[in-house]
Amino acid sequence: MSTPPILSGADEAQIASTCAAIGISVSEFSELRRRATAAKATAYCRYSRFRVGATLLCTAPENDAAAAAAGEGGQDDDEVVVGLVRGPGRTVYVPGANVENASYPVGTCAERVALGTAVTSGIRTFRAIAVATDISPPASPCGMCRQFIREFCTMKTPIIMFDKNSDYVVMTVDQLLPMSFGPDALPPPGAPGVH
Repeated sequence: MSTPPILSGADEAQIASTCAAIGISVSEFSELRRRATAAKATAYCRYSRFRVGATLLCTAPENDAAAAAAGEGGQDDDEVVVGLVRGPGRTVYVPGANVENASYPVGTCAERVALGTAVTSGIRTFRAIAVATDISPPASPCGMCRQFIREFCTMKTPIIMFDKNSDYVVMTVDQLLPMSFGPDALPPPGAPGVH
């Protein structure tokens, strides 16, 4: 697999082209970049000093129990539901940051923090993922995160990786994790050999 090009975060025409290709608006792209970059500030990375921020672009479920309990009718677009800010069009942005531990394998990556927050809030529709770091070129999600993303996203979900200058690379889940193992690889309940 060839390395995808690093695209300029300052090139408005390039950003518009990227957005058209991955099915999000320019304002959603800008919000993903802003929120993923801001999420880095919440990272707990006292050992590696490697800050990672992530933000998910999600669609709130139609049967959003939390929204119903909060009395959704007539609320403004900045209503906070289950700790998440709902934007226009039932769009939800879910942030995450890496959280380390002195026992290195126990740490949690930004992408998994964001996905865990979304999933436990009832969100299951993910339109895009943004990841931001303090290095250049952009860093991609680790192998464990790629597998975790695969569980909840479609193979065509775009992952936008921003570097310290807001330049970016976009790849799909399928490009980051080819020949992946997912729920569809497991035998259905009651299949021969399954107890």
